[in-house]
Order: sequence, then C-alpha cells, then structure tokens
Amino acid sequence: MDRQARIFVAGHRGMVGSAILRRLQAEGFDRLITRTHATLDLTDQAAVQRFFQDHPVDQVVLAAARVGGIQANNTYPAVFIYENLMIQTNVIHAAFQAGVRRLLFLGSSCIYPKHAAQPLREEALLGGWLEPTNAPYAVAKIAGIKLCESYNRQYGTDYRSVMPTNLYGPGDNYDLETSHVLPALIRKFHLGKLAQNSDWDAIAADEARHGLIPADIRAALGHSGRLPAQVVLWGSGRPYREFLHVDDLADACLFVMQLPAGALAEAYTTASPSGGGADNSAPAHNLRPETGLLNIGTGRDLTIRELAETVAAVVGYTGEIVWDGDKPDGTPRKQLDTRRSELLGWRPRIGLDEGILRTYQDYLKA
Repeated sequence: MDRQARIFVAGHRGMVGSAILRRLQAEGFDRLITRTHATLDLTDQAAVQRFFQDHPVDQVVLAAARVGGIQANNTYPAVFIYENLMIQTNVIHAAFQAGVRRLLFLGSSCIYPKHAAQPLREEALLGGWLEPTNAPYAVAKIAGIKLCESYNRQYGTDYRSVMPTNLYGPGDNYDLETSHVLPALIRKFHLGKLAQNSDWDAIAADEARHGLIPADIRAALGHSGRLPAQVVLWGSGRPYREFLHVDDLADACLFVMQLPAGALAEAYTTASPSGGGADNSAPAHNLRPETGLLNIGTGRDLTIRELAETVAAVVGYTGEIVWDGDKPDGTPRKQLDTRRSELLGWRPRIGLDEGILRTYQDYLKA
C-alpha cells in the first residue's frame, strides 16, 4: 500500500476503528481521513455522497457500525438492522460512485448460522438459520458482504470483507446495558471487588465514568452494605466463545488491505483450508471468489464459565459467581475456522491472559 494513499477510516472513534487508525499511523500513513458522527452522519445518504464528492479518497476502511451485546440486540433490533444497513449501503455505494477501487468492510462472526458445523468456515455463510438474539444485526452484516461481492462482480472493484471473532481491548464499551460479554465481565468483577471492600465511593465514580449500574446488579453487589457481594452472570456459562484482541484485528486489517489484487480470490479457488485444492463442498452461491470474505480469529475458544474465571482472577475478584439460567445463552459455539487467513500468512500475537490484563489496565485508566 502506498503510504500517501488517502484512506477514509469510517468509525474511527469506536474500538475497532480507533485501533485501525492507530495501526495505520504507526505504519506511516499520514493522509488519513476521519469524521465524527457530529460532522458526518453515515446514515444520511445525501451527506455521505457530498463527503465523497468533496474529499478525494483512495481507499476506505468501513469500521462504523451500531454494535452491542445480547441485551442490546434483543432490546433494539430495529435500530440495529436499520442503522447498519444504512451505514453500509451509503458508504459502499458512495465510495463506488467516487471511484474508490479498494474498500475493507468489517463484519462479525455472528453472520454464520446458529447450528453451523464448528469451526465456522467461510462456506457456512447463508447455510442455515441465524441466532435469533442477533439476527437483525447479522442480516445487516450479511447484506454488507453481499454488497461488496456484488460490486466486485459487476464493476470489478476490490472490496474485501473480514469477519472477526469476538473482540475486546482498549476503547471497549463498558455500559452494562449494551456491552459485549468480555467488557461486561471486566466491569462486573471490578464492581464486585469494590463491593467486597465496601468501597462505595469508588463504585459511584465507576458509574460516573462507565454508565448506570442496573438495579439488579446494584442489589447483587450488596450496595446496602448488608448483603454479601455477588456477581450474577447471564446463562449457564456453557457456551464456547473465541476472543481476539482488537490490536490483533487492526494488524489483520492492514495485512488484508495490503494483499495484492486477486489474493483472496486465489485463496478460494486454489487453496482449501485442508490444503487439498479447490473446495466444492458448499453451494456455489454461498462462496464466490468475488466475495472477498475472510475469517479473522485465533482458532481457539473456551467456555464463558472459563472466561469468567480468567477475568475474575485478572481483576482480583474472589467472591461468589452466580449463573442466571433464566437468561439466554446465545449460540452454543462460535469458533472461526482461520486456516485461510493462516494460509495467506496472518496469525494473532496477543494471548488471552495478556490481552485481558491490558484491557483491564486500560479500563482502570479510562
């Protein structure tokens, strides 16, 4: 990639976008273009078209999205599908109209069917029913993948899609109404530790920084001073999840953007994950060379219960952990098959224990 390329990083204030921005800056890219939501509403089609008309762009990293955990997806399904469809459609189409030849679209591993064979290969796309708790978000992300594929097929663009596994790291969202599982665990165990020490002033300061503590969590913390502190977690703890540090994802995104034209298509047509040549086991419409779809993950997973124990140890919480079986578990397992990205030459570098420690230290400084 040309270090003088004008790269628009959409969503640069989010956890993913900010990590990609940091990585591009560290690599010497100094013509980076960013816009806040206040200066450019990506759901406004006319505004996005004017932006691309007025500001020459060579490449786009589309990291902007409405994101959240199970509770947020359950509560705001219309918001999740509408805003993500609008953001993706507006940016991808306006980029094409402006002559942008290379674009990187950030998706999510939730695009794959709930009961797809594990680990999840790229071929699993559109092969079954989605997990109901996040289906609207997943449908929007699938539409983004298909937009990129369709522009590649019809117009010869080089629009690429990466599907990261569950992410965590600096800049994560710790609002307990909308956060994903790992940042929620970090905050809950931190609050539990403070409650164990009866440090209610620190709990109040945490609430001021990271958002309202829901009433049920406040009660479980024994905020009255009369109850022993507990940390109550959703579900059974039995589902498996895979986690990738966001700085590793940023590294992967730069790697994918720097691949020569046709490299992803070649990975589909000449290199199967087993190394035995072209793979024809999936329906042709699910996986085309023009899709430009690539899983990004660690290739390793663990149960939510194991994750909780790891986070509790890092944070220093030694109290009781209670599992609320009346709450949903979500998809039983969601491990990505990462053999294609490994064949192309990319692997993560940050281990889970190290990554959680880094993230907790960032949480304490926030």
